[in-house]
Amino acid sequence: MAAYQAHETAVIDAGCTIGEGTRIWHFSHIMAGCTLGKGCNIGQNVVISPDVVLGNNVKVQNNVSVYTGVTCEDDVFLGPSCVFTNVINPRSAVPRKEQYLKTHVGKGATIGANATVVCGHTIGEYALIGAGAVVTKDVPPYALVVGNPSQQIGWVSEYGHRLVFDEKQTAVCPESGQRYVLQDNQVKRVL
Repeated sequence: MAAYQAHETAVIDAGCTIGEGTRIWHFSHIMAGCTLGKGCNIGQNVVISPDVVLGNNVKVQNNVSVYTGVTCEDDVFLGPSCVFTNVINPRSAVPRKEQYLKTHVGKGATIGANATVVCGHTIGEYALIGAGAVVTKDVPPYALVVGNPSQQIGWVSEYGHRLVFDEKQTAVCPESGQRYVLQDNQVKRVL
């Protein structure tokens, strides 16, 4: 029995690595040379391109293409129809496969439905990219960004709740009770 599950319509090329407990749904294509960690969920009509690396427990929702140059750490959520690019100035008649820029998505980060991440940027751990946002620069850990081009409008906890900082620059996640501190425009979890 396979260590992962794949729908009969999924195409899985030889030479990819798929972790135990990963599920791959209808009409998805897992290309040679990519790595999927343990316990991932790859939705319907997803493409995972060569050399992509997904950590453990990554959730890729329907209609997402994860192109060469993208890496996602553990527990990343990629919302329905979100988009990654890998060339900054694509032209059909000009081959630029050697110019792919890298995009890194940190542990626990969420990219909302229909968001676009322009290549060459880092999305920090536990950041939350709102639905439809267009990311054109690096996003700090725990940042909440929305809009086109995306702008930071606040901070979120590891559970995805907006953090409200008091006069001492501390905040508490209403769901988990985890405590956070804001110092030098950076958020860190303290408990």
